[in-house]
Amino acid sequence: MAVVVVGYVPHARGRAALEHALLEAHRRDALLVVVNTSRGDALVDEEFLRGDQLRALHDELATSGLRTEVRQPVRGRDVAEELAAVCAETEAELLVIGLKKRSAVGKLLMGSAAQRILLDVECPVLGVKGPPREG
Repeated sequence: MAVVVVGYVPHARGRAALEHALLEAHRRDALLVVVNTSRGDALVDEEFLRGDQLRALHDELATSGLRTEVRQPVRGRDVAEELAAVCAETEAELLVIGLKKRSAVGKLLMGSAAQRILLDVECPVLGVKGPPREG
């Protein structure tokens, strides 16, 4: 069975990634695995879906006509490690991630999760830009 994995956060870049992942999963007649990880403490991480946000995602996926799965690992691994692990476990054909614009200094000081994902994940990666003025 074909598998498309998407890294999802509740921001514009996450929405862009999800929209492209839905299209790719339809094209491939694939299972769509949505991965929403916590950067540490899931109870206070604003990017970790809970409550209404999580229900809304499940509702959207239910209307997509696709086979879908939502994973919310809280093992303490960073996003690159978690996405690489899910891609390996599911033998994903494609990983879709949202990208945000960063300054050269920001890249130097903070590193780049996207770069680590590109280096760590074995399958092809589709990087999707969010809207130009994402916050």
